[in-house]
Amino acid sequence: MGTSNYSDDFKRDAVHQITVRGYPVREVSTRLGVSTHSLYKWMKLFAESASKAGSVDHKAENRRLKRELARVTEERDILKKATAYFARESK
Repeated sequence: MGTSNYSDDFKRDAVHQITVRGYPVREVSTRLGVSTHSLYKWMKLFAESASKAGSVDHKAENRRLKRELARVTEERDILKKATAYFARESK
């Protein structure tokens, strides 16, 4: 049995079906005609490169979300105070 060379795009798409879409490895293996061993190897290969590239994005996203949370918390506190003020005025 000969070895087949698959492109990186093909490998990434196969890994995407497993990791993102949630298909079982055995199903993807059967559908694509690739061994499960190859799929697991590709998952390890592309998961490492994705985690290295994505770690910077996660840190930036985390900082952005913290700033947004602080802003929204401040707005909520202002609205609480305004509600209490106007509730006293209407009585």
